Amino acid sequence: MHRLNPFIMLDYNAAVYFPPSTKQRGVGVHPHRGFETVTIAYQGKIEHQDSSGGGGIIEEGEVQWMTAAKGILHKEFHEKKFSAQGGIFQMVQLWVNLPAKYKMSPPKYQAIKDQDMGVYPIGNQGSLVKIISGSYKGVKGPASTFSPVTLCNALLKKGDQTDFEFPSEYVCAAVVIDGSVLINQKEKVAAHHFILFEQDGSTFSVSATEDCILLVLAAEPLHEPIASYGPFVMNTRQEIQEAFEDYNRGAFGYLD
Repeated sequence: MHRLNPFIMLDYNAAVYFPPSTKQRGVGVHPHRGFETVTIAYQGKIEHQDSSGGGGIIEEGEVQWMTAAKGILHKEFHEKKFSAQGGIFQMVQLWVNLPAKYKMSPPKYQAIKDQDMGVYPIGNQGSLVKIISGSYKGVKGPASTFSPVTLCNALLKKGDQTDFEFPSEYVCAAVVIDGSVLINQKEKVAAHHFILFEQDGSTFSVSATEDCILLVLAAEPLHEPIASYGPFVMNTRQEIQEAFEDYNRGAFGYLD
């Protein structure tokens, strides 16, 4: 949590086939406070609903950015039709920490469609970078953030390459969602591997050794204390205790 703060969790669901089911798989009603959940859909569909009124279906290529902040209840399940038909499911969910001054702000929900992403084309094979938040080579992503956070997917055809540049103090990482890449012309990384960059430079290059998808994460670090317990991420143990008390008295709202 401290090394990559504000990225405090990454849950990667590699591509898995789910057979047809009459029962929707997923996670029932549960609380969050103090951070944001960012769900990126690569394959499959998810239904989401929360106690602040946010919700909808996240389809392939889309992103859900939920700000729990002072407290929210939500649930997430395989979308009904997808569940009934079965299919390949591949997702990433990030937990993005909130700066202390924003942890008790009102919850909010951003549904980001594929066509709304910032797009930066590369080469003549159809390679591109899709920007979710922050910016890449001057192209901005649609998501709003509480501190500087860049999230983008590089979709590169075999043989194409590009580079990324961030301030040297930023935390920076990447996940090879599909295919394989060569980092800085020397380190080959296969699908489903996590890349953690040292904070001693400002640029890195990516070359596609086969058609690939690379999720890139970069952010200004939060140099603040972290106190966490289950679904709550705050700055002190006292604030964690208060989160439990508020949840138990119903301050996070209601969700059936």
